[in-house]
Amino acid sequence: MKTELENRPARPPVLRRVAAGMILIVAAVLAIHVVIGLVMSIFWIALAVAVAVAVLWALKTIVW
Repeated sequence: MKTELENRPARPPVLRRVAAGMILIVAAVLAIHVVIGLVMSIFWIALAVAVAVAVLWALKTIVW
């Protein structure tokens, strides 16, 4: 049986933990921004296709 105390790893300094937390927050915000940008670009492409189809349908209806 060991009688000596085992060394525990020391916790990182508070400033280092705060910096790590800030980096995680910034990374999460950037990831959310990228995802929102992708969703918006898909939406605008779908909207442009819908407008093009509507214009072609209207021209077909008027001309033919």
